[in-house]
Amino acid sequence: MKIIHKNQTERFENSDVCIATEYPMGDKDINGAVIELGGRYPDKGRVVNLECKELIYVIEGLGRAEIEGEEIKLAKDDLVLIEPGEKFFLEGNLKLFVPCAPAWHLEQYKEVE
Repeated sequence: MKIIHKNQTERFENSDVCIATEYPMGDKDINGAVIELGGRYPDKGRVVNLECKELIYVIEGLGRAEIEGEEIKLAKDDLVLIEPGEKFFLEGNLKLFVPCAPAWHLEQYKEVE
């Protein structure tokens, strides 16, 4: 078993509108973060995970995702799975729980047009 308490988290400002609170599990197979979004991320273009599946659970708020050109409305208690290689962006006022498997790392993450 592993547990990460709130006081052990790491906070990252991914942009002016996207703040991530990461829970560093030290596990290569899975990790997770709470994302607070107050706008569009990325601010232009899209992003893609080359290796990780990204599961997005909406804790609160309203917004949308565009994944591979398909728009999806997001609201509290919705769940979306983004597969490796799918290009996407998120927009709205949302609080999200986002686990990734295998564990998310910057080297496999790309911004694309």
